[in-house]
Amino acid sequence: MKIMVNGEPREVPDGTSVAEAVASVTAAGSGVAAALNDEVVRRSAWDDTPLRESDRLEVLTAVQGG
Repeated sequence: MKIMVNGEPREVPDGTSVAEAVASVTAAGSGVAAALNDEVVRRSAWDDTPLRESDRLEVLTAVQGG
C-alpha cells in the first residue's frame, strides 16, 4: 500500500504498524515522536496502530544543539 512518510511517498506492506514505519526512518531509540494524519500517536500505541492506504506519517527526531 502507498503512504506518505515525512512528505515522501512510500510503499509498505499491508498491516505495517507505526512502529515499523518509524523504525524504517530512524534508528534513534529515544527522542522520537510520530504523528499520523496530523494527530500525535503515543509511543505506547505505535505497535498497535496499523497504517492504512494514503495515511500520512510524520516522524520527528529531537536534535540537541546550541
